[in-house]
Amino acid sequence: AWRRLANEKLGFDISEEFNESLKGVSRTESLDRILAEGGVSLDDTTKETYASLKNQWYVELVNQMTPDDILPGIQQFLKETRAAGIKIGLGSVSKNARPILEHIGIVDAFDVIIDGTKISKGKPDPEVFLKGAEELGVSPAECVVFEDAVAGIESGKRAGMKTVGIGQPDVLKEADIVLANLNNLAPTDLKNILFSE
Repeated sequence: AWRRLANEKLGFDISEEFNESLKGVSRTESLDRILAEGGVSLDDTTKETYASLKNQWYVELVNQMTPDDILPGIQQFLKETRAAGIKIGLGSVSKNARPILEHIGIVDAFDVIIDGTKISKGKPDPEVFLKGAEELGVSPAECVVFEDAVAGIESGKRAGMKTVGIGQPDVLKEADIVLANLNNLAPTDLKNILFSE
């Protein structure tokens, strides 16, 4: 949706690599980064209009999501984590987090959902994860954050939590560990890897 906005309304393209820097960042900050990338200045009213248009396009994409869009290993890991008695929370700056979870059929996998409707600061601020720990009734030091975004890894670290990057090691280098996906990862493996000291 951001790339479409850049192409159709701003007159330039953004790369997949640049798009990685937008993950986990608020809509307003994402638009500001895109405008800076393209050397474009807009008044606040136009920025608001474009941010709303991007969200409209994004919601259209969300409404097309199905359980087939769940990344490999996620459902099994969530199931095993729940079976092990470990609490699970979702932390997202997006106000569309719940609709996404509903469309892909895993909203019930989470004990708490902290999203853009419950927080005032976006990542890398730790608010989303600290609020999640609070609602789960656990200390931040007992939490593990799974993230595909640099801003999310920083947010988890700033919250005093262990971090698992899902994606490219060269992009998520600040994470405690980086995995390509959650295939063949069990909650006990995680405990051994991250809390063995």
